[in-house]
Amino acid sequence: MNWWSVAFMHLKWAQLLFALLIGFVWGSEITFELPDNAKQCFYEDIIQGTKCTLEFQVITGGHYDVDCRMEDPDGMVLYKEMKKQYDSFTFTASKNGTYKFCFSNEFSTFTHKTVYFDFQVGDDPPLFPSENGVTALTQMESACVSIHEALKSVIDYQTHFRLREAQGRSRAEDLNTRVAYWSIGEAVILLVVSIGQVLLLKSFFSDKRTTTTRVGS
Repeated sequence: MNWWSVAFMHLKWAQLLFALLIGFVWGSEITFELPDNAKQCFYEDIIQGTKCTLEFQVITGGHYDVDCRMEDPDGMVLYKEMKKQYDSFTFTASKNGTYKFCFSNEFSTFTHKTVYFDFQVGDDPPLFPSENGVTALTQMESACVSIHEALKSVIDYQTHFRLREAQGRSRAEDLNTRVAYWSIGEAVILLVVSIGQVLLLKSFFSDKRTTTTRVGS
């Protein structure tokens, strides 16, 4: 193998690596704070016939629930759910325009929420033109496609476990706060009861003053 073949091989691998990297830049993932009595909306311009998927999950706050609503450019409701902890909705755009989806915490008076959502618009572009079936993939291209799909699965699993870890940490911190408040309350009650017992026992052993009245003749 001459140096031309080696250079071509390195160039080919660099192109495949670049294709793998740019293949992941697709869709929107956002984690945001949703205060109590608040509503947050997001907008996306979508072309007719495009397949879209909205997936969301409440990470922290209250009962881990939120209202979600999606509308098309004409204001028609495509999706509406009340007090959901997590859900996924897939649809195909019926017209061109700006689609709106909102998350509402207006039913909550005291607790704010942390919400994560992933909004995918369209399908991932093929890594190679050969994937459309016109020509056969080479062994190297087939291996890269397999790696690409495996890495996408890894990213999905990592996102899932990251959300689970954040939710579990929030529950643990909330439980720790409740235990701390309960311990402080028990300590205060114990102190009050101890002081009351001391005062009660002291009253039993204190001398009672008596008044003597002399009656003169």
